[in-house]
Amino acid sequence: MKIEVDKGSGFCFGVVEAIRRAEEWLEQDKQLFCLGDIVHNNSEVERLRKKGLTTISHEQFFTMSNTTVLLRAHGEPPEIYKYAQANNIKLIDATCPVVLKLQKRILKSYESGFKDNTQLVIYGKKGHAEVNGLVGQTKGDALVVEGIEDLEQLDFTRPIVLYSQTTKGLEGLHHLTEELKNRTTKVPVKIHDTICRQVVNRIPGIKKFAVRFDLVLFVSGKKSSNGKMLFDICSSVNPNTKFISELNEIDPNWFQNIASVGICGATSTPKQLLEEVASHLTQIQSGQNV
Repeated sequence: MKIEVDKGSGFCFGVVEAIRRAEEWLEQDKQLFCLGDIVHNNSEVERLRKKGLTTISHEQFFTMSNTTVLLRAHGEPPEIYKYAQANNIKLIDATCPVVLKLQKRILKSYESGFKDNTQLVIYGKKGHAEVNGLVGQTKGDALVVEGIEDLEQLDFTRPIVLYSQTTKGLEGLHHLTEELKNRTTKVPVKIHDTICRQVVNRIPGIKKFAVRFDLVLFVSGKKSSNGKMLFDICSSVNPNTKFISELNEIDPNWFQNIASVGICGATSTPKQLLEEVASHLTQIQSGQNV
């Protein structure tokens, strides 16, 4: 059985930088708090936990003082910075530059939109860490839509400006844009494609990769929005695609009469985990106990 790991898969720049900042701090100090999982991948979170990185919730953060906290690549709303300043919390801000730029654009757009009663809309996953940070730029006023069905909450008598979560798929944004323009013929509508190109550029490569194999294992954390999007892309070109997060989720029965297996993953999936999956398959193939 041929086993191949996708060379284009693995962490994106923002995740790499956040992990670098965490490891750099832990080399000089054995303790560091991270606001939320540093990446949507359990194996990487556990690896860094063993080095001293402790994940905290937002509820825990608002009880802390006189400590150091890492902000992950997803970004955070303004109240996090205000609380930190008031409570002597040193922030290691590892917000992805692409997300940070989007936050600033949304803030500027929101502030300028007051004069014409503009609705600010974000295409993204409700409750997602990045989306929470984006909505925070608008004091909670932005409307979040996950798909066409959510457009019902908009007021189509008011101007609309739409931005996208950076890790959403282009196809979904295009469908939403088309429907939005069909419903808004009498008011101004501005659509801003703010999807990260590092994410978008993986789509053609992962399509070409997935179609070459009898079976594809897509490795991603279950919380990853990017993972869900790229898994759907893989499945669209190769229906025999399995979503896994851990090695113990692999079923040896999947590989009966299978000549080739491709292994790929999300921008939040460590390359090391992909290699571990490949090694695991090699053991299954050789009949070793796994």
